[in-house]
Amino acid sequence: MAILHIITGPTAVGKTETALEWAEKNQAEILSCDSVCVYLGMDIGSAKPTLAQQQRIPHHGIDLVEPTQRFSVAQFISYAQSAIRQIQVRGKNVCITGGSGFYLAAFFGPVTDELPISEAVINEVRTLQKDGTEALRKRLHELEGPTLPTWLDQSNPIRLAKALERRLSSSLSLDNLREEFLSKKGPFSNYKFSCELIERPDDELKSRIKIRTDEMLRSGLIAEAEALLKLNLDPELPSARAVGYRETMDWLKSGRETPQEALSEHICLNTWALVKKQRKWFRRLGITTGQVE
Repeated sequence: MAILHIITGPTAVGKTETALEWAEKNQAEILSCDSVCVYLGMDIGSAKPTLAQQQRIPHHGIDLVEPTQRFSVAQFISYAQSAIRQIQVRGKNVCITGGSGFYLAAFFGPVTDELPISEAVINEVRTLQKDGTEALRKRLHELEGPTLPTWLDQSNPIRLAKALERRLSSSLSLDNLREEFLSKKGPFSNYKFSCELIERPDDELKSRIKIRTDEMLRSGLIAEAEALLKLNLDPELPSARAVGYRETMDWLKSGRETPQEALSEHICLNTWALVKKQRKWFRRLGITTGQVE
């Protein structure tokens, strides 16, 4: 059985060039595991591989949908399964690279229960989301009783919304839904993986984030954010919440009332918060350099 090679690490650590070099040495094609690179027109702020880099090695998982569309982890899984099969039919190895935790988790176990969620349920939950986390918790208590599961992060509005969607779509309790979910095999359980985690010291990584952010602002991030503003994106869309774009759109809507350097600092601060979240994902998944599963 061919082994799929995963190269991951926090944002700005140097995954793209590392993946390109590995793919060139190992007759491989690259599957992007980045939840922002799927969006058309969001090139600079996502640090999407350049056209020159894409010409060096065939890439998959890039430019799949418009920013106005949702692209779920279930859609990513379906796309990735098809892309991997096609790459292997061509006799090539597969290099998976990116740092999006939820996408990455799909290669290590189940991430979606495939429970159908109706449009009516989605609309009900979205309406409650507008009133904040307390409204979501109250509705969950109506269904679950006085105590919610300890594993549910009640301060996270996205987790609460997803839990409520599933609770409204099933006769099972949250605990039973979770038990059923954890008993499932992952969508890539028939594959073996080698994993390479790239890391750098905090000071070095912060410096790289600063350099990259300033280069993005010089190279067209502001123009990309202006184009997104014209689309009147739903603020809950991943494209509207992507680090770098979100801060730049807010800055533009404020009339550029602060200097561009302040915008850069804001982006860097939130990028570092993203790095911390990514590292939690790596620890949760048990990814270490040289790990083979």
